[in-house]
Amino acid sequence: MSSSDWAHVADAVAARDGLTSGLIAVDGHSGSGKSTFATELVRALADRGRRSVLIGTDAYATWDEPASWWPEMERDVLRSFARHQDYLYRPRVWVDGVPETGPQVWERWQPILIVEGVTSARRSVADRLTAAYWVEGPSAAERLERTVARDGEHDRANLAAWQQFEEGWFAVDRTRERCRVVRA
Repeated sequence: MSSSDWAHVADAVAARDGLTSGLIAVDGHSGSGKSTFATELVRALADRGRRSVLIGTDAYATWDEPASWWPEMERDVLRSFARHQDYLYRPRVWVDGVPETGPQVWERWQPILIVEGVTSARRSVADRLTAAYWVEGPSAAERLERTVARDGEHDRANLAAWQQFEEGWFAVDRTRERCRVVRA
């Protein structure tokens, strides 16, 4: 899947779904194309004069805490969005393979907030979502190779363990059932 394939899908979504405001989640397995689709969706919305902010769950998630960081996202980003206030948050930075809390990032409030990443369309936020998209990717083996190519061979074991976490999370949370499925 190329970026231009995802650009076409994002254009169709932006035109069809009439997104003008609200909280949007882009979820799916690692290596499925979520980040590319979300980036293209921001562009497609901007092309239609709709302002948005994109925040990835990778700003919070770590190997040891793949989902339990959500209260921090609620406090720093989602509450601010609901109040029409700018976002101040501290994404993780990786120093020698170890996650640390990084410097504060400021994002200006926009009428559309897109949260992208594994667990972004979780059940606990579902009632607040204007739209939720599930990015359907290739097989687990292909997705693992994509993520290894992106993150490096040194993270293969962590990425394989992450895939196992995802399978369990999605089975229990039943995320895909609440989302509109998109494919490039």
